[in-house]
Amino acid sequence: MNEIIVSTTCQPVVCGCGYLAASEPFYHADRVVDFNILIYVVEGTIYVTEDGKDYETGAGELLFLRHGIRHYGKREIGRGTKWYYAHFRLSDPSPDCAGFSPDPASVGADEPLVFSDVLPKKLSGLKNGFIEQRISELAEYCRSADRFKRMRINGMFQSLLTDIAVMKYMDKKPAALSEKVCAWLDAHTSEPFSAARLEREFFLSYKRMAAVFRKEQGMTMQQYHTACRMSRACYMLRSTLLPIGEIAAGLGYDDPLYFSRCFHAYAGVSPRTYRLSAKSDY
Repeated sequence: MNEIIVSTTCQPVVCGCGYLAASEPFYHADRVVDFNILIYVVEGTIYVTEDGKDYETGAGELLFLRHGIRHYGKREIGRGTKWYYAHFRLSDPSPDCAGFSPDPASVGADEPLVFSDVLPKKLSGLKNGFIEQRISELAEYCRSADRFKRMRINGMFQSLLTDIAVMKYMDKKPAALSEKVCAWLDAHTSEPFSAARLEREFFLSYKRMAAVFRKEQGMTMQQYHTACRMSRACYMLRSTLLPIGEIAAGLGYDDPLYFSRCFHAYAGVSPRTYRLSAKSDY
């Protein structure tokens, strides 16, 4: 599939970037070049064949073409077609690290994080999105008179490639009901659990939500909400000097003693003991 691999061990070198509009119909040039190509179409459609495979790239779509491969046009590109382009070179990362994603928790703060990944050949649905904006900003900056432009462009482009690379991992499926409920409960740690409030928010019976949530998350909604509140309490005990009573009140607990019992059940120690042990870690 003529993939292009990006890596944290090498920075791309941009050798050309800009914006073009076709004043007349034309065919993509028949050529083999020593640089990779990014094409992002704003209006119209670009037709290009790479190594015998035909690509049709329309508005809001992005395509990568790999260096050293023959590219040519079989179909005419219409007048008025508009697109951004970037020509860039990459030093090939080691095959041993391609696709290697170490667990961040196992990597020390002073250790380099080596990561390589394959750029998606083509992306769609980018019209008026942040990727289009980033490409536009890059092309505009390439036209600037900034004398440090050559130093900055490559870093900007590397950031853009990183965003493009991770987009293929974004889940395009609608979020499950339990995930939506989790997000809502995460955002409401400062108030008590309320079944009636959940029913109003999601227009579903509590019984139905409870059954789906337990099946998908392996716990009840109230257990999840309590865990969110206690996790927030741990953070506040570690990072603030607020009295325990104020922390309890900020999390929607009117009774500090009840808060302490809930916290002990979650953390295995009292809030005061947790705070003292956290301080000893620094």
